[in-house]
Amino acid sequence: MARIAIIGGHGKVAMRLSPLLVARGDEVTSILRNEAHRDEVAATGATPVVADVERLDLDALADLFRGHDAVVWSAGAGGGDPARTRAVDRDAAIRSMDAAAAAGVDRYVMVSYLGARPDHGVPPDSSFFAYAEAKAAADQHLRGTALAWTILGPGALTMDRGTGRVEIGDAPRLDHVSRDDVAAVAAAVLARPDTVGRFVGFNQGDTPIDEALDALTR
Repeated sequence: MARIAIIGGHGKVAMRLSPLLVARGDEVTSILRNEAHRDEVAATGATPVVADVERLDLDALADLFRGHDAVVWSAGAGGGDPARTRAVDRDAAIRSMDAAAAAGVDRYVMVSYLGARPDHGVPPDSSFFAYAEAKAAADQHLRGTALAWTILGPGALTMDRGTGRVEIGDAPRLDHVSRDDVAAVAAAVLARPDTVGRFVGFNQGDTPIDEALDALTR
């Protein structure tokens, strides 16, 4: 059994990840911003904790994480406001990494996106630019830490039913993946030390998740 803290606990990926972890015997703390969503999060089997990671300082975040075995970042500002995007997807994410280290939580899984990198190619006049910049900065910071990190890079997210099958690589054949399967990949990498230090880019595919990860880490 592992104790896992999920940031962004009411998000669509997190709401699918929590029951997967609980079902295999993990203890999940799901951190969410809105008190009104507490019962929905609790229904996944996770323990809900209402806290606004955008506003918590490093020490307060470290207090939240202390005693856990892993942290999963699955939060996001949701786009629209570049300043808030930077505050959440860059600044709060980076603060959470530093807080995990301060709390002695070594394992950290970041839910990012497939094209996340400093040379992401998104034009400055695009509404996606602030997000691309924020994720690039956060992912680069994570790579520079001593944490046992894994970065997940799914393509466009859908609400389709999960298949349990993906294609892992920098340029998967398809351009989308279900949120069910993003959650399943997150659950899988949390249990696999061989994914530490890797960017796992993926979309829907034909290979069962564990087999695809085996091929990546072989």
